[in-house]
Amino acid sequence: MRSVADHARAVADLFSPTPVESVAIADALGRAVVDDVRAAVSLPGFDNSAMDGYAVRAAEIADATADTPTRLTVTEDIYAGRTDRLRLDPDTAHRIMTGAPLPEGADAVVAVEATDGGVDEVAIATPVAEGTSIRRAGSDIAAGDTALTAGTVLHASQVGLLAALGVAQVRVHEPFHVVVLSTGSELMAPGVDLDHGQIYESNGAMLCAAVREAGGRATPVHFVPDDVEQFRARLDTMITGGGRVDLILTSGGVSAGAYEVVKDALAGHGVEFVKVAMQPGMPQGCGTYSAADGVSVPIVTLPGNPVSAQVSFEIFVRPPMRAAMGLPADRTRRRARLTDDMRSPRGKEQFRRGVVAVDAEGTASVHPIGPPSSHHLRFLASANALIDIPADTDDVAAGSTVEVILLEP
Repeated sequence: MRSVADHARAVADLFSPTPVESVAIADALGRAVVDDVRAAVSLPGFDNSAMDGYAVRAAEIADATADTPTRLTVTEDIYAGRTDRLRLDPDTAHRIMTGAPLPEGADAVVAVEATDGGVDEVAIATPVAEGTSIRRAGSDIAAGDTALTAGTVLHASQVGLLAALGVAQVRVHEPFHVVVLSTGSELMAPGVDLDHGQIYESNGAMLCAAVREAGGRATPVHFVPDDVEQFRARLDTMITGGGRVDLILTSGGVSAGAYEVVKDALAGHGVEFVKVAMQPGMPQGCGTYSAADGVSVPIVTLPGNPVSAQVSFEIFVRPPMRAAMGLPADRTRRRARLTDDMRSPRGKEQFRRGVVAVDAEGTASVHPIGPPSSHHLRFLASANALIDIPADTDDVAAGSTVEVILLEP
């Protein structure tokens, strides 16, 4: 059997970086910038007030007290957005709002709470040091500085920074486009009544969600019957339909049974089917499929049991897909203390569902949940981690330290 690491490399070799496009920053959320982004302007762009109050010369109010306040004539009201350049004359104050530009000659702002709030004349009851409550130009970022480095993923705060710098568009990798096919004549759409032997189709919805969660775009192709010719025809239609397809992802039909439509349709057509030394997820396939018109597309075939399909996606597909979009592999691996004894089939790397908890001291523990069988989807839905047990291990005692893959970024 092929090792997990070897199959991961075989799958990763199928992935290529997606094209680069320039998009509005609002449309780039969750995507990684391709280039360093340099600030074209400084933030702040001018000295401004950090609070509502009065712009003053600090030396003129040095002797102010509550009993003997310093009184200054208020000669201007400066509101945020005022664009004329003002100068503060000696023995005067300007009433100023948060974010408003500081007048020339002022070197401090007194909070309105330290005054009587006067409009024509203000009584200031406390001295302040030079620079108090002033946001200096460029104190956040100076023009020419690197605002974001290449590879930075854009979340809300990064979008806010770009907007503040006047950046309208950024260059990012296009999302990875995945066609997700679910095979099986037994599969039915939710909402219909099931006959004996039929089940509701879940892998397509789950894998499409996994692709989107990872930053890609998914096109589902539902209810492909267990017929080789129909399966190939559906594949060719998706590949030659005009839209970009970076990967075809299938689930089911890859085992050793008599009606394995994916395996029967693709074996000898550029796809290699192997047994991988893992549990769940032993039957796997990958390669490059050529459509009838000669167009070739990478394809990864996952097993049909839902836990096997989702675990296989996490281990083999998600990391190279994110790398192709310039995104970091955001699943964290860490060590955790096992709360219960576990058994694992020697010779296979096991991925068990678990719940990781971290105590007040930062020590992580992991509680395995559910049996190892690949149809127990309920326990996968309850897990926040996969427990990675090496292939050369069969018994793991409670209290042992194990490696876990956190399923929550």
